[in-house]
Amino acid sequence: MKIRWRLRMAAAQREVWTGTELRRLLAEKAGLELSSASVSALFAKEPSQVKMTTLAALCTALECTPNDLIEVDTTPVERPITPPRPVVDLPQAVSGRGRSMPPL
Repeated sequence: MKIRWRLRMAAAQREVWTGTELRRLLAEKAGLELSSASVSALFAKEPSQVKMTTLAALCTALECTPNDLIEVDTTPVERPITPPRPVVDLPQAVSGRGRSMPPL
């Protein structure tokens, strides 16, 4: 599964080109005050996690849906077929009385 963060594309489609513009929209439309560094990080790289309140504020500010911001590819990952490991028969030491020896 692959997840792509599409904030920059969603913002550009709505003619929001800078973090400063997005920060202003977040404050005006959604009432969310984020630092310049936080908005810049959201714009610049894919976050490892996003708070639901932040996601909702982004959707409100940009008038979009979460599907516009997050693209999820649910195609199953193909794994190479690994052959089963062969079972090796270990020779058993047998004493004269028919019982096996304890491990060494």
